[in-house]
Amino acid sequence: MKQTTISPKPDATSPAGADIRFIMDGTTGNMIHSTVKPKQVNRATVHATVSEFWHVLEGSGEIWRKDSTNETTTKMEAGTSIDIPVGTAFQYKNTGNADLKFICIAMPPWPGDDEATYVDGVWQPTV
Repeated sequence: MKQTTISPKPDATSPAGADIRFIMDGTTGNMIHSTVKPKQVNRATVHATVSEFWHVLEGSGEIWRKDSTNETTTKMEAGTSIDIPVGTAFQYKNTGNADLKFICIAMPPWPGDDEATYVDGVWQPTV
């Protein structure tokens, strides 16, 4: 059994551009805390082998997702949960004046930054 606490400072930056803090890892997945600064627009990416679940803790934003059959833009606000199935292109941004914070669970565990490939998104990235 594990127990962790979130670091006060970011541990890394995601390939898309969010500040991340590592929370938990295991054989079936891992969990991070992500922070997107006000008005930040992250790079659009697609994952080769990892699916993700996100749950928004605070702030406001939008996420664009596109797979082979569907394309959608979803508001991100406290209480919103979304999925990003493997192979789904996505891009997200903070639309507010406060940090956008969310929990991200990756399944299987994140193998490294080579997992993400940059793609064309719907917004111009600021990072």
